[in-house]
Amino acid sequence: MGKTAESAAGAPRGPATASIRRTSEAQILAAAETVFAQSGFDGATMTQLAATAGLPKANLHYYFGTKERLYCAVLERILALWLDDAVEWIVPDRHPAEGLAGYVRAKMAHSRRRPEASRIFAGELLRGAPHIMSYLRTDLRQRVTAMAGVIAGWSKAGLMDPVHPVHLLFAIWAMTQTYADFDAQIRAVLDKTKIGDAEFATATETVVALVLKGCGVRAPAMEP
Repeated sequence: MGKTAESAAGAPRGPATASIRRTSEAQILAAAETVFAQSGFDGATMTQLAATAGLPKANLHYYFGTKERLYCAVLERILALWLDDAVEWIVPDRHPAEGLAGYVRAKMAHSRRRPEASRIFAGELLRGAPHIMSYLRTDLRQRVTAMAGVIAGWSKAGLMDPVHPVHLLFAIWAMTQTYADFDAQIRAVLDKTKIGDAEFATATETVVALVLKGCGVRAPAMEP
């Protein structure tokens, strides 16, 4: 690979170089999230991606090599963000009233703050997941199996009704991500140009109530 604008300029070595790299990669990934959400993988070009990032196209090739590798890096960042929610909320030492509600609220917050991320993921799945199918069949399946075990444990402990835990997770993902993926439909039905904070809070608590009541989650025992 030829020299980029950065390497040709004689960028300093060591911690300063690492900091520059992290900053540049974050800038590129943020811009790519917007472009891939708007244009899809096939429609996006490296020229468009570079212009949105405000960096020379050579820098994108230097850090990510190809458009496909940049796209996969965006997907990996999205999935890492979402899976952090599961690690925090769907754990055995939480009561399901706290764990399920916290998970729903976290997923809704992502749909609110980073809708482009959800749209990119949805677009990838609609295309048959050509870039992340191996991940879905390995890492994601393992994570879902672990989460399902926690939910089954809550049911076994009598903290909630028996439900199929994997299909419960599918339902939570569908309910929360619709506020990003189908934002246009929601705005049209509500006759709004933008979904405000109050409306989104109402939507969030509606989904929380549906999940908790639908699963028959018992109120946590009060400390004596």
